[in-house]
Amino acid sequence: MKLFVIDAPIGGIMERVVNSRIEEWQKEPFDAETIAEVKKLVEQNNVKELTDRFYTILEFGTGGLRGIIGAGTNRMNIYTVGMATQGLAHYILRQSDKNKGVVIACDSRRMSDVFSREAASILAANGIAVYIFDDIMPTPLCSFAIRVLGAQSGIVVTASHNPPEYNGYKVYWDDGGQIVSPHDGEIIEQVREIKHIGEIQKIDYSEGVAAGKIAVIGDEIRQKYIEHLEKTAMRKKQGSDLTIVYTPLHGTGYRFIPAVLNHFGFTNLIPVREQSVPDGNFPTVRSPNPEEAEAMKQALQCAREHNADIIMATDPDADRMGIGFKGADGSYQLINGNQIGTMLEYYLLKRLREEGKLPENASIIKTIVTTDLQEEIAKRYRCRIENVLTGFKWIAARMKEYERTGEATFIFGGEESYGYLPVDFVRDKDAVSSCYFFAEMADWLRENNRTLNDFLNEIYREFGLYCEGLHSLTLKGKEGMDRMKAIMNGFRTNPPDAFLDIPVAVIDDIQRLKRIDRQTGEEKTIDTLPSSDVLQFFLEDGSKITMRPSGTEPKIKFYFSVHQEVEDDDIEILQSNLEKKIDLLKENLLEKVNAL
Repeated sequence: MKLFVIDAPIGGIMERVVNSRIEEWQKEPFDAETIAEVKKLVEQNNVKELTDRFYTILEFGTGGLRGIIGAGTNRMNIYTVGMATQGLAHYILRQSDKNKGVVIACDSRRMSDVFSREAASILAANGIAVYIFDDIMPTPLCSFAIRVLGAQSGIVVTASHNPPEYNGYKVYWDDGGQIVSPHDGEIIEQVREIKHIGEIQKIDYSEGVAAGKIAVIGDEIRQKYIEHLEKTAMRKKQGSDLTIVYTPLHGTGYRFIPAVLNHFGFTNLIPVREQSVPDGNFPTVRSPNPEEAEAMKQALQCAREHNADIIMATDPDADRMGIGFKGADGSYQLINGNQIGTMLEYYLLKRLREEGKLPENASIIKTIVTTDLQEEIAKRYRCRIENVLTGFKWIAARMKEYERTGEATFIFGGEESYGYLPVDFVRDKDAVSSCYFFAEMADWLRENNRTLNDFLNEIYREFGLYCEGLHSLTLKGKEGMDRMKAIMNGFRTNPPDAFLDIPVAVIDDIQRLKRIDRQTGEEKTIDTLPSSDVLQFFLEDGSKITMRPSGTEPKIKFYFSVHQEVEDDDIEILQSNLEKKIDLLKENLLEKVNAL
């Protein structure tokens, strides 16, 4: 078939490359199912789909792989996973002791079990010890297991909260955090050296288990996690009359999170039954994402039926947590990731100080798009506050440095996208410990005749009312990537002078690592962050707009932050006004985007 996919002058070359790849994937050594899938698209003359599947190779980026499941070089399948794993194996063999091993976990998505066993079989064939979980497992348990077992690396097969057609492959290093420099770049180079599936070494999975090359792990790691959490908890293990509705959204939290809560006495736990069965098709939701109100509908209904105190939801790999509880009027409200993280941070700092256990060198770490309210709280408690790039791996990297130097004691880390870490024995966002600590906080408040809503309002009255918003544009495929680049380039080379007639005071161009004063034109070097494709606009009234392409989804994201001091004002009215301001800022920004 003839494909017209790329504009001149490189169109002819790229067209031949695409056609060559299509031809290659229609014969051995590819398996019969893969061959049939490609042949069907060829017979249908589906040029657009074939182009998207073969115009590039699914990139192994700084976090690993993520893409749509299917046949093709730009898809998640056993071959792209296999080449990535072979490259990782080469790096491990060159850099470290192969006997330290690799921990592998997977979520409930389609093909997750297949991909995880494929990775195990390849690593074992390369002489690298493998530890693989006996069941789908929350992502934080992989991070924890790496540290407990003294493993060299880890792999989690997950696409987090992406739609069901996606899957992914995240790589961790010996500290339990996702790979960062220099390991990320060097692993990427090793993966790129694998040019053909014929270079993949593999043994039969069952034979690897029988020979002891692949060790299956389970309850021993789960029990050790609970033991570590017991040491961190600020509440005695005792009964609680809290009623908690919990949904794992068809994911990995289905078994372990209820077990943890029950262990600590939170036994009045009501599961959302339709969503408590692992299912990679996520049949009850459009997207298995606790950030989205639609995904929480069944949990809200269940809470109303049982007059629950808290609603908890976790995403498919149980690293993100969503929360709901009753507001001042008695109706249930879903709070956002900034609010959840802020409540956890404030609770931990408040309780630690009350008990005389807050270290002098205590530190809070948050991402640059997470609410600045957390910075205000940290300062009040005389804690170090660090802002890092978006992505929990940057929080883990700072924790690793703390561990190495002793310069600070980690207390809490978080990001606005529903990821939090209230413990120091995991190095990724952790919905398991977050669910526990939110329950502990609610129980403590109840003992003091207070509600979660009271506690949130206490924070606002003491530190100010902060409101944030997020707007994402989904831009798929090659055209989408080109559009995202054009948007970022347009705002970078010709930045607006104002939003809603509010002048821009300062711009942080984190790709260029420059802070630009718009009044004087003076530029200063940003030396606290690595380069990343992010722009931040600080307005004269204290508002902030951040824009960045997502590193894990085909989206460009726009973040908005506004705030106001609270005196004797009605918080709900103030919040409504700030939310309207965010809506106007969004409209104004999108007008500028569409004009590009």
